Amino acid sequence: MKRKVAVVVTARPSYARVKTALAALETHPDIELQLVVAASALLERYGSASSVMEKDGFRIASRVFMLLEGETPQTSAITTGLGLVEMASVFENLKPDVVVTIADRFETLATATAAAFMNIPLVHLQGGEVTGSVDEKVRHAVTKLADLHFVATEKARERVIRMGEEPDRVFMTGCPSIDLAAQVARTPGNGFDPFAFGVGPILDLSESYLVVMQHPVTTEHALAKEQALETLYAVRDLGFPALWFWPNPDAGSDGTSKAIRWFREHESPANIHFFRNFPPETFLRLLNRCSCIIGNSSAAVRECAFLGVPAVNIGTRQEGRERGCNVLDAPHDRRRIEEAARIQLGRGRFPSDPVYGDGKAGGRIAELLARVPLSVEKRLAY
Repeated sequence: MKRKVAVVVTARPSYARVKTALAALETHPDIELQLVVAASALLERYGSASSVMEKDGFRIASRVFMLLEGETPQTSAITTGLGLVEMASVFENLKPDVVVTIADRFETLATATAAAFMNIPLVHLQGGEVTGSVDEKVRHAVTKLADLHFVATEKARERVIRMGEEPDRVFMTGCPSIDLAAQVARTPGNGFDPFAFGVGPILDLSESYLVVMQHPVTTEHALAKEQALETLYAVRDLGFPALWFWPNPDAGSDGTSKAIRWFREHESPANIHFFRNFPPETFLRLLNRCSCIIGNSSAAVRECAFLGVPAVNIGTRQEGRERGCNVLDAPHDRRRIEEAARIQLGRGRFPSDPVYGDGKAGGRIAELLARVPLSVEKRLAY
């Protein structure tokens, strides 16, 4: 009998993180994939990642509308509560043998809590990492609710074990998003016209251009607009063509969005085009060809380390996360951001650094989910 594996995807970055694992699960002879799509992954204003999944050939087993708009700490808490209610109903209907939750977004706590209380074995991807903001608390809380751990690095594995988890339940698989980066590195061609989407001027991308991804810092959400404006002015003053992507729906993202709209209307930047979302491979191809990524997305330290793309990491959102030699840090100050970007642009490409994986994580995850013994009993291991 096939093992029923419910994978819960709640946001566009989460889909990019697990797409190759989903493909491996879909074709595994001993697994029945149950894809559950929830929260911002269903909404057009955040790029409708669910539509991308369906175009990629994945069948969605259940949709969970749970995201309360407002982008404040309160709405994040309420969304998590709504998600817990809805996920319990979804799991009761699907009756999975195992549930998979991803990384550290606040919605993952709803998935993990529902599975734990319903005695469904829970697998957590990308635990044991260190960052700033509330993500740190969510990530470690999900680790303690999870029964199996598929981590991206050896240091992450060591941390999860030191948190009291059984060593034989912690597996170093690598990050599945690196699988996509490896595919892009092998076939870097791009026949895609990005300017058929988004808003802003048509830019010449034939030489140097920038990618910008800046999300709010949840523990600094009141400063989101001010912080985004510093980056907007820095990118404008750099003068390079820039592709700017919309923020995630975290506490403070309304402030980031307001900064983008205000800047677009009042400053009319001639070198910035704004986008909501692209399919993962398309985004990575644009990223692979760019001269530098600026902002605070984990893509700068994960995929860009593998691709060798120079990165300017702004602020505290990725503080403590393992990174390669491609990253240069800067505070939320337009002149310091511009200075760091010019340094990185002068350095050019970096050697590929497989700090988050070797491009084979998806197959490892599928094989583990097919054969690893399942249990909901756990105790502190130290």
